[in-house]
Amino acid sequence: MPAPRFLDIEYCQTDDALFPTAMAWSLEDGRMKTVVIAPSDDWLPEDGDLGDIDLLYLEEQGVPLIELARELHQDLPDQTVFVDGLDPDEILVDLIFTAVAQEAPFEIAPISELITGLDSETLEDRRRQLLFEESLEPQLPENGVYALLLMAREEGLFDED
Repeated sequence: MPAPRFLDIEYCQTDDALFPTAMAWSLEDGRMKTVVIAPSDDWLPEDGDLGDIDLLYLEEQGVPLIELARELHQDLPDQTVFVDGLDPDEILVDLIFTAVAQEAPFEIAPISELITGLDSETLEDRRRQLLFEESLEPQLPENGVYALLLMAREEGLFDED
């Protein structure tokens, strides 16, 4: 059985803007990739108000959208990718691929479709508990993916070597 894939996206949300700022995803072997995302000019509000987001950091350190799209096409082709189900992940993925005039190479599904023996609230409680137990900052997308990987391992969804 192939290992399930996971994705987490951090984002900026203000009254006038919603766009991804960082993303992490897991690979078939359980490793992770993480990137800071350089925003499209179309995503930025005219008044420039991005709350706590450091636009200069995103522009200088962020991966261009075309490179991100290329990497996601390589890493997650024809996959179902599981998310925590709390964020507007589908909208954020659509923003990325619309900006480069491409279709996303994967489908997004909430973790509750992978781990079906627990309800959404119990799954979220367990995810938060794992973040706390592992001393992981919940705002970092790689920590969100790591918690989902741990949950899947607990459920026996990985082939153990």
